[in-house]
This record gives sequence, structure tokens and C-alpha cells, in this order.
Amino acid sequence: MANTFQELGLNSYLIKAIGEMGFEKPTPVQERIIPDLLSQENDIVCLAQTGTGKTAAFGLPSLERIVAHNMERYTQVLVLSPTRELCKQITQDLRNYSKYLHDLHVVDVYGGAGIEPQIKALKKIPQIVVATPGRLLDLIGRKAVDLSRIHTLILDEADEMLNMGFKEDLDAILESVPQQKRVLLFSATLPLEVEKIAKTYMQDAQVVTVGTRNSGSDNVKHYYYMVHEKDRYLALKRVVDYYPDIYGIIFCRTRRETGDVATALIKDGYDADALHGDLSQMQRDQVMRRFKEKNLKLLVATDVAARGIDVNNLSHVINYNLPDEVEQYTHRSGRTGRADKTGKSIVIINTKEQSKIRRIEKIINKTFAQAKLPTGEEVCSKQLLSMIDHINAVEVREEQIAPYIRLIEDKWQDMSRKEIIKKFLSVEFNRFLDYYRNAPDLNIIQEKKKKNEEGDAPAYTPKRGEKGFKWVKLSIGTKQSVTTRHIIRMMTSLGVGKRGIGKIEIRRSECFVNISANAAKYVVEQTNNTEYRGRRLWSGIVE
Repeated sequence: MANTFQELGLNSYLIKAIGEMGFEKPTPVQERIIPDLLSQENDIVCLAQTGTGKTAAFGLPSLERIVAHNMERYTQVLVLSPTRELCKQITQDLRNYSKYLHDLHVVDVYGGAGIEPQIKALKKIPQIVVATPGRLLDLIGRKAVDLSRIHTLILDEADEMLNMGFKEDLDAILESVPQQKRVLLFSATLPLEVEKIAKTYMQDAQVVTVGTRNSGSDNVKHYYYMVHEKDRYLALKRVVDYYPDIYGIIFCRTRRETGDVATALIKDGYDADALHGDLSQMQRDQVMRRFKEKNLKLLVATDVAARGIDVNNLSHVINYNLPDEVEQYTHRSGRTGRADKTGKSIVIINTKEQSKIRRIEKIINKTFAQAKLPTGEEVCSKQLLSMIDHINAVEVREEQIAPYIRLIEDKWQDMSRKEIIKKFLSVEFNRFLDYYRNAPDLNIIQEKKKKNEEGDAPAYTPKRGEKGFKWVKLSIGTKQSVTTRHIIRMMTSLGVGKRGIGKIEIRRSECFVNISANAAKYVVEQTNNTEYRGRRLWSGIVE
């Protein structure tokens, strides 16, 4: 296990630069990926959460290879990212890493900005181009970028690019670059579409998983509050009020909902603003600047608008509504709990949405705790203690305040110390006391059902299978019009020969396939948490 970047084999110029950036020891993804990239030439699929240090994991070895090519002036590395913000962030990081490599040039190209300055920058022939797919395809069409000699292609947040509808653009770009190159694909999750890209454009790719596949960060705690639909916004306010120092993103499903929630929060006195697709690039940049400078404590955003946001110290992510695609939850929650800090991912649901929580738990391999919304009294206590902490932390400027002490003493000479404290705190605190006076209990508490508890049918177990075979359970059945032929075709497409397929039992919502013991685990790995006919497929070995 490497405790320093020197042990990973990086050159002194890079180590000096990242040391000045505060890099002390490699993160798990850097420790796992950097040595492979420095010593091998094979393609790699890396599954790791957002915020785990992936840019350095692929950026530092890429810079090392450019140094090995004597800093020659031709485009050697292409990095594709889903959004303008992430594109700019990667570029800035690469420039910081290469601070002492004086002949190294990095150019970023993205939509939402003038194309002519980008064309001008590309004419200087940078060794690294960082691009969003749409803008790069435009530049390729104009013959403004030469990718004919790249030796490394990096697809960062590949699942996000596909979620944003860039599949056709990606296909066109991947077909236009040299066949002899190294492809590095980084993704937080591995949906079917990403696997197809890996199989089509990568050669015998090594799959490296840092953490659990499709899982969330271990630094994030997951909670949900269950309320009536009409109380969703009231629940949001109560959560925000209970955490006075909150700094986070509130995720909504639609642009309209994002605007409505942000408008309501601003009206109610919160430091909040919206980020959605209807904003111009200038408006978006202004909102993001205020948020990064912490002039905004709450950013209300859609999934698409939030992609590429790179802020490491968020305390909370709040899901005002769960995403339509449950895999998106991984990306949302991954925006907190970064840089070895803990974070909270909070979900507000109604009584009909518990099943979604269970599905997400299976995907991220984490358990949600059902939390109780605090009472009005608890919120007021938390706000009061926070206010006192802030007062205790205030720096007293003795010389500047001294001329006013006599004036203050004269004004307050008839008041006791206790009365002064009460009035001083009431200046800020009265609005909470007024708002939460007689505040109702918004919670709906439902216990998790235990498996096979009274009233539930026992889980079905198939009859004894053939010797040397194991039963594999799949979450599809006659309800999805599945037949024996479909199952055999699925198994053979995975490479399981007919001799490795035994008995098959198909029920309404599940089926059981007897698979040779040495192939059963492989079948589960290839089918669990994938898509089948547009629905999520779960599988497992029946012990």
C-alpha cells in the first residue's frame, strides 16, 4: 500500500506541484489506478464514486507519458467530460498538476462559449484537449482539431454522458480517433449502455472497482423522511432549519419544480437560488460563483443542471423528490461526503415511494435510516445553540468598539444582564419562535416489513437441482412474457454453453435457472443490476 505519491513512481515535477496543492497521500482510486497506468498499456474501466480523486488518477499518469514523449507538440491525450463545468475543472486541475512542466499546454473546448477563441487556442497545438462531446464533434466537422495521433482517450463520467443523451456524439468521436490508442473509462455506475461502449471501443479492458460496484460513498449517511405529499415543502424547511450551518444542494426532478422551490425558499428568507436549463450561461456562472463563495447556502437544481458541479465541502444533499432513474441517486449523494469528510444524503418521500428507497438500497448497497423530522421545539433549540456558538466565535475589536461602550452602558443601565441576553437573542430568534409555535408533527412512521413475517408468503425455493449445478434466481417471469427459450438465449449470450444450463422454473415475477456451479457466480455478476427489456434485473445464487 502506497503512503506517498513518490512510491507510485511519479516524477519530481509533478510531485512538487501536487504537494503545493495539498496532496499528501493517494486516495484509494489513485493508489489503485496510477501504478497500472504507468506500467501497463491495457485499456481500463474504472468504477469509482464522484469526488474520489479520479482526475488525478488519470491526469498524473497522462502527464507522465507526455513527459516520456519529450513534451512533443501534438495532441496526445483527449479527455471527454459531460459538462462545461467539469470540463473547466479538469482543465484547471491538469494545469495545476503540470505547473512545473513549462512546455505543457492544455486546452478546453465546450458549448455555451464562443467557438472562434477555442479554434484559435487549438491552433497552438496543445498536448491535451479536454472537451464536451457536442462541441468537440463540431470542431471535428470544421477540421479545427487534429486527433490523428492521440495515444490516450479518457471518458470521464461516462454514465453521465450517456444519461445526457451524448451516445451518438460519443460513437461518432470514438470512430474518428485512431484505433491504436489506450482508452480509459471512468464511471460511478456501470449501466448497460456504458458496458456496450466498453465492449465496442475498448480492447480486453480491465475492470477496476474502487469500493463496491454501483455503490455510494462510505462517507455518506443516508436518511429518509416520510410525510404526506402536501407537507413536502414544510418538511424541507424543517430539515434546513434543523441544520443552521447547512451548505448543500436540493435536487428536484423538473425545471419548474426547481424554480418553484427556490422562489419559495428565497421568499421565506433563505440564502438560496436555482440552477436549471432555462438559465443563460452568464446567469448559471453567476449562481455558481455565489454558491462556491458560500454567499448561497442552498442550491436548488435539476440533475442535468448539477452535472459537473465540483464542490468538495457540501454538508448535505437533499432529494426533494427522488430521481426518475434510481441510479441517478448515486450521483446525487456522491456530491457530499468528499475529501474524507462525512456528509448526509436526505430524501423526502410520501407513503407510495418506499419501494423506490428499497430499490436504491440494493443499487448502492447501503441502508437508509428512517429519521423523524424534528419538532418545532427541537428546531428552536438547535438554532439558539448555533446562534450562541456564532456569538462566542465573534472577534471582539476592543479599540474600535471602546468609544461605544459608554453609550451602550447608558442605554442598558436599567436592564439586568438576563434581560439584555433575552432581547439580544430575540432580535434574530423571534421569527423561529413565531413560526414553530404549535408546529404540527409532519412525520409518518412505518416500520420496515420483515421478510416472511406473518401475512407474507414464504419465499419460493425450487426443487433440488442437478449435481454440480446451482440455482440462479432472476427477477423476471411470465409477467414479463419470459419463456424458457428467452432464458436459454440469455445464458448462451453470456457464454454459458447448453451443457452448463440445467432445469429452468419460471414463475409469475421470478425464474430459477440451474447453472453449472463454476459458471453460476459469473452469471450473477453479468446479470445483477442490469437492464432487461427496459426494466431493472436482479439476480442471485439460491443457497
